[in-house]
Amino acid sequence: MSELSSQTAGIMTTFITRLWCFIHLQCFLGGSSVDSSSLSSNPHILAVTSTVGSQVVLPCSWKSRLGEGALSTCHIRWTSAIKLVFEQQGEQRWQAEEFVGRVEVPEERLGSGDCSLIISDAQLGDTGRYESFMVVDGVRSAKTRVFIQSVKLSVLDHKSLQSRGLGEDLVLDLHTPHSVRLVFQGRSGSEWLDLWVRGDENSQRLEKHSMKEQLTIKKLKRSDEGTYKVLDEQGLSVSTVQLSVEERSTSLKVRQVMENEIPAGDATRSSCSALLIWSLLVTSFHILHLL
Repeated sequence: MSELSSQTAGIMTTFITRLWCFIHLQCFLGGSSVDSSSLSSNPHILAVTSTVGSQVVLPCSWKSRLGEGALSTCHIRWTSAIKLVFEQQGEQRWQAEEFVGRVEVPEERLGSGDCSLIISDAQLGDTGRYESFMVVDGVRSAKTRVFIQSVKLSVLDHKSLQSRGLGEDLVLDLHTPHSVRLVFQGRSGSEWLDLWVRGDENSQRLEKHSMKEQLTIKKLKRSDEGTYKVLDEQGLSVSTVQLSVEERSTSLKVRQVMENEIPAGDATRSSCSALLIWSLLVTSFHILHLL
């Protein structure tokens, strides 16, 4: 019996030891998991959404990172995931090729702490992650980059459903000078047809506005019903319009027929009298029917 008790005590001791090690390991892993998640989260990432052709602002405030003290010279850099997008130091500015004429950091705001990047005429290709840095004097006059802000930008295309009557015009917005093609797919078709390419001459039914980024398709027909896509230089969809072409309203048709058939002079008065008599007869008939 004493030998059996000793074996039981040994088993219990081993079990308790292993249980304690297991609990200790779980606590350690749990703590590691929390630490990892807190390190991976970045409170400085902002999400910004825009549409093609719009102006978008990527927020940035260097005072939140460098304090309230004024800098002798404001030197700002904005980068994407793979390249330098914009750099400004005093009156000197540099822009990446695809952003030339479309990006700026207003100098009058920069000194007060606002280092926001303004992107004009946003393009689908602008979608991505951007980071801003202030370049400041470091130890022994060396320049040091100080991270300020990370922004995730999403640029979306335009989508709409439109309805027009037979014979009416359809105005399509191109949204940006970077739009180069208009393609069309009929409601019952599967093939995309080229309707317009930038630089084309105006035709009898399709006209490019001389000043605005707009196309007008004139005197719509049933065969014009379908999907229209505006594409940029990369073939990406700037906008999609689904068009339905409908008959004009019955009341409009009746009014047009009456206007076309109204005679002039004595014939007009005679026609109006006849119409009045006919209306009175119809009204009398309804009254007798009700009685």
